[in-house]
Amino acid sequence: MADMMTTVRQRRVGKGTEGAEEQPSEEKSVKPDGKILSDRTGGKLWNILCVTVGGIVAISLGLLTSVYVATLHENDLWFSNIKEVEREISFRTECGLYYSYYKQMIQAASIQQGIVDCKQYLEPVYFYIYTLFGLQAVYVIALYVTSWLLSGTWLSGLLAACWYITNRIDTTRVEFTIPLRENWALPFFAVQIAAITYLLRTNLQPARERLTFMAVFVATFLFSLTWQFNQFMMLIQALALFVLDCFDLLPTAKVTWLYIIQISGLLLVCVLQFFNSMILGSLLISFNASVLIARTIQKKLKKGPLLNRLGKLILHVLLVLCLTLLINKFIKKILNLESDEHIFKFLKAKFGFGATRDFDANLYLCEEAFGLLPLNTFSRLSDTLLFYIYVFVLLFMTVAAVIVAFRNLSGSNQVQLMEKMGECTITLKPDAAYNLIHTVLFGCLALSTMRMKYLWTSHMCVFASFGLCSTEVWKLVLKCIRLYTSQRMQVMKYSISIITLLYISYKFWPGIMDELSELREFYDPDTVELMNWIKSNTPNTAVFAGSMQLLAGVKLCTGRTLTNHPHYEDKNLRERTKQIYQIYAKRSPEDVYGILRSFGTDYVILEDSICYERRHSRGCRLRDLLDIANGHIMDGLGENEPDLKPSTYPRFCEEIKKNLPSYTTHFIRVFQNKTFHVYRLAKHK
Repeated sequence: MADMMTTVRQRRVGKGTEGAEEQPSEEKSVKPDGKILSDRTGGKLWNILCVTVGGIVAISLGLLTSVYVATLHENDLWFSNIKEVEREISFRTECGLYYSYYKQMIQAASIQQGIVDCKQYLEPVYFYIYTLFGLQAVYVIALYVTSWLLSGTWLSGLLAACWYITNRIDTTRVEFTIPLRENWALPFFAVQIAAITYLLRTNLQPARERLTFMAVFVATFLFSLTWQFNQFMMLIQALALFVLDCFDLLPTAKVTWLYIIQISGLLLVCVLQFFNSMILGSLLISFNASVLIARTIQKKLKKGPLLNRLGKLILHVLLVLCLTLLINKFIKKILNLESDEHIFKFLKAKFGFGATRDFDANLYLCEEAFGLLPLNTFSRLSDTLLFYIYVFVLLFMTVAAVIVAFRNLSGSNQVQLMEKMGECTITLKPDAAYNLIHTVLFGCLALSTMRMKYLWTSHMCVFASFGLCSTEVWKLVLKCIRLYTSQRMQVMKYSISIITLLYISYKFWPGIMDELSELREFYDPDTVELMNWIKSNTPNTAVFAGSMQLLAGVKLCTGRTLTNHPHYEDKNLRERTKQIYQIYAKRSPEDVYGILRSFGTDYVILEDSICYERRHSRGCRLRDLLDIANGHIMDGLGENEPDLKPSTYPRFCEEIKKNLPSYTTHFIRVFQNKTFHVYRLAKHK
């Protein structure tokens, strides 16, 4: 997709131990004669102290992270010093579209049309960005708490938060894509994971369990409300629950409620989004419904010897898969849903199930963000020791999960074997099992699609810190190498964690300080000139056509009407965008004029960065995708598919600049600079 030609430049001088376990270890009982004093009171006070200190550390780290990313944003753009139009242009591509709706609300004439006026307290743009930076505090606290719950010590949470901050390049992009929907959604997803982790603890009191279910529902609902990809993320989560339930690694009753919560959250979002049909046709709803139906049909799924259970398990998986496809196909047929077909075309082409000439699918395939995860990601994660420790914990926990799953499927016949195993008996708590499968599945997603790495790398910090600070992990490791003592286990657990924290601080603290001291400023004079010209020289009712990314900025900065924009989850809008993009294809001026006028266009903006694009290689430039979709041979040296034909017309965006009569009859140039060319469409009778 096209660059906005937005850059930053260097500023010019002169411009105006703790161990807070939920369940404390066994305590000595008080004897009637009072000769042995109880540890109960002391233990409770110690736990209260640890929870208090751990909570203070969590909140402090969350707030520090929020201030850190806010400072980076300010230092990178000099946001407090630039003009309003420059601030708005800095919300690049679809970010500008999302912010424009907020701007529209605060400029409304009444409370019914908008929101309460907050200008007397804080500039609206700062209220917006500070809210998002504040959500980063929620995000870090949720990661911290998840790691703490898994390991039983807040030292693990501290390590997870430090890894999140020092691996910022790979864990978040909030400071330069502030309004992006994932930045609203991921903090709530992290809260949901923390709530599920707590929910899966054993011996949870009924009142706490109900409150936790409510927390899971609220977090699921907010996550679903704020991100269009929510259904795909929760589908992966549902698959994790399904796998764990099949192997008896989670309590079935809780898994059932989690399925219901996912469906309920999505349906509520569907209602609030004016019955968004894409949600009703989601695979998640079909899958969860299929699992519940299949479980009703196969009531004795978890009974019988090993081979019997494996056979029933395979049948169960096939039944769920078939039901999912049938239900999903039925819903889409009844409601005539095609909103997400471009995603499935993209996935089909991405994983090698046939090449495609579909414009929308190729638009995704050619974007680096939707490609494979680059290998240099792992070298960066290894610099902080995160990747090495993560792989160690992952391998160890995976082996444990396989052994426990096999033992569960084998049934009571394995009890004697477990007793023979003695000191090396392997166990896996439900909360640890869930986080294991979660990190594996989201790791696969990140490896296949780079944009989704932020779902994995943040959880990687949680999982690695949990393993490094886990009593169960160190206990089993030391027992299996016959070096276990309680004291040695405690020494290993805390010393290695503290050494890792010291290493991270020593190596990365100077870099963080240098980063915070580097000052730049926003610089994009061509786009600023364009937006100011539009506001001053076109009527408020004018309709503009152009690239999705640029038009998002036009809507935000000028409030003009658009022919298309970056919201790509609507089939009609996708088709309209493809038609508008014929301005960069090899089409006649009459064809282009007819297309633009059919959408009510008054002005069209051409960008040299798209017309003469060099960012992508041949075959992935926007003009190449249009040529292929139109059946035309691509420009430049290289091979073309045999059935592609030369176009009888030159490329519109190049030829229109020659001011030939066939073009000036329909298009009058009214503005140009080094980057943009604006043409007014003639209105023929």
